[in-house]
Amino acid sequence: MAKDRSTSSDFTGPLRRLLLAVLILVLGATFLLWRIDSPRVERFRAQITDRLVPNMDWAMAPVTGTINLLRDFQSYQRLSEQNQELRSELRQMQAWKEAALQLEQENARLLDLNKVRLDPRLTFITGVVLADSGSPFRQSVLLNVGARDGLVDGWATMDGIGLVGRISGVAQNTARVILLTDASSRIPAVIQPSGQRTIVAGDNSAAPPLDFIESTDLVRPGDRVISSGDGGVFPAGLLIGQVAEDPGGRLRVRLAADYERLEFLRVMRHYGTEKVTDNAQVISPAGPLPAQAEAEAEVVE
Repeated sequence: MAKDRSTSSDFTGPLRRLLLAVLILVLGATFLLWRIDSPRVERFRAQITDRLVPNMDWAMAPVTGTINLLRDFQSYQRLSEQNQELRSELRQMQAWKEAALQLEQENARLLDLNKVRLDPRLTFITGVVLADSGSPFRQSVLLNVGARDGLVDGWATMDGIGLVGRISGVAQNTARVILLTDASSRIPAVIQPSGQRTIVAGDNSAAPPLDFIESTDLVRPGDRVISSGDGGVFPAGLLIGQVAEDPGGRLRVRLAADYERLEFLRVMRHYGTEKVTDNAQVISPAGPLPAQAEAEAEVVE
C-alpha cells in the first residue's frame, strides 16, 4: 500500500509541473499575441474574438444574472426610501390639510362678519370666542377683548349675520357676553313688516319666545325680528331672526346667529346711551321724569 502511494506521488508531481509550465507558456503566448502590433496579427485576433465571444454567453450568464440581481436590489432599496419619504410627506400634507380646513372655516366666518350692512355711524371690534360657559342655567361666552380695547358693559355683539347678545362684565383683557338665549336676557325688538313691538325673552332654549306683542294677528311666521333701540342700550336695526311658531302655538324667534359655531363676535360700539352699570336692569338715557318735568314747568310759569 505504501508503495502504491509513493508511485502515485511520483507521477502526480511531474504532471502538475508540466501542466503549470504549459499554462504559463499559453498565457505568455496569448499576451505576446495580443501585444504584437501587426495587421496580420490584428486580423487573427479579430477572427479569434468573433469565434469565441459569441459562444461565451453561457459563461457570462451567471455574471449577468448576478449584476441584474444587484441592480434590482439597489432599485428596491431606492423604492423603499422613496416610499418612506412619500409617507412622511403624506403625514405633513395631512397636517397642512387640517390647518387649511381650519383657516378656511375662520376665513368663512370673517367673510360673514364683513357681509352685514350696518349703520355707518356704528363702529365695531371683532373678538375671538375663548370659552363657553356650558351651563344649562346660564348661557354666555368669553371674548379675548376687554377694557384695553375700550369695551363697555351693555354693548351688542353679533356674529356674521345676527345679534348674539350683550357685553356683561368687562375685564382688562377679556369680556363676558350674555347670549340672547340666557334666561336673564330681555331685548326690545320690532317685527317687520307689521311694526309690532315685542320683547325677545331668553329661556335657555334655541328659540326664545316673543312676549308682549300688541296684536299677534298681524304677525306671521317668517317675519323679520330686529332690535328696536328702545331703552337706548342696543342700536336699532340689528337683525335678531325670524318669527316661528312652536307646536303649542306660541310665537318664538328663530335666531339668525349660528350658535353652534360661535368663533368670532363683532362688538358694536354704541356711545349714544349711558353705560350699563347694573347687569340685571336696562338703564334708559338719563332725563327728567314726567312728574319732575311738570313741576319744573309750574315753577317756570
